[in-house]
Amino acid sequence: MKIPEKNNISLISDHLKPFIHRTPVMRSQQLNKLCVADLYFKCENFQKTGSFKIRGAMNAVMNLSEKEKANGVITHSSGNFAQALAYAAAKSGIKASIIMPENVIISKRDAVLGYGAEIIYSGIQPNDRESLCSEVQQKTGAYFVHPSNDINVINGHSSCAVELIEDSEKLDALFVPVGGGGLASGISIGFRHFSPETKIYGAEPANADDACRSLKAGKIIPSVNPDTIADGLKTSLGSNTFPVLKELLTDIITVTEEEIISAMKLIWERMKIIIEPSSAVSFAAYYKNKKKFQRS
Repeated sequence: MKIPEKNNISLISDHLKPFIHRTPVMRSQQLNKLCVADLYFKCENFQKTGSFKIRGAMNAVMNLSEKEKANGVITHSSGNFAQALAYAAAKSGIKASIIMPENVIISKRDAVLGYGAEIIYSGIQPNDRESLCSEVQQKTGAYFVHPSNDINVINGHSSCAVELIEDSEKLDALFVPVGGGGLASGISIGFRHFSPETKIYGAEPANADDACRSLKAGKIIPSVNPDTIADGLKTSLGSNTFPVLKELLTDIITVTEEEIISAMKLIWERMKIIIEPSSAVSFAAYYKNKKKFQRS
């Protein structure tokens, strides 16, 4: 994947503004005191459809030609990208078909249906929905939008970095969760252009550490039956996200299930914000290494 030019990232961010929220960057005096650092939290849990995924999904749909839109779009997702693509397709007046695992969280299923998308159920493993998605796509001719490895999805996520940089003080380090790597890649690209001195750290569950192992090995090592509470981070890096993260990440830090749960609890106790485990992974990675990042 060729990293987009700085001007293109600015244009993408501007084009997305009518379709997304500029989510708040929140702070906590208690956590700052506890960590001896100035912390900034980009709250994408307040984003439309409930996660950052709408940034990439909307950018992908906006970049489709009329011919590509004709048969609608299709993707596979356990929840967040499913909602995002369903919403983006509805906004664009096209059909969306979503392959979801049969054990999908009911609230996420209902949200996808509420946006007017069709759901096709698969087995519970990531490979199950990926293979079924390919089969359905070939039959219907729908345009496949990968949840994390699609170039336009990655570029759309860079808008999150642009906002964070504009709405916070100069950042020494940033921690971002890594699953398929779409968000981490987009964030890294945004910071490369607008805050290149900031060090970017990926955060990953120890029980789903394929990205960490992949970057150390210098090749993609697929995730095999990951078992983590952070269900949004079970997917593997792709052909586009791997080289971006290999070039731009400073390091990847892994965290245990206990550390993820503790991070969720601490955010709730000190900030009164409910976050999902996949989001908590980034704070967990920072918190276990907080002494390294303390103010001098």
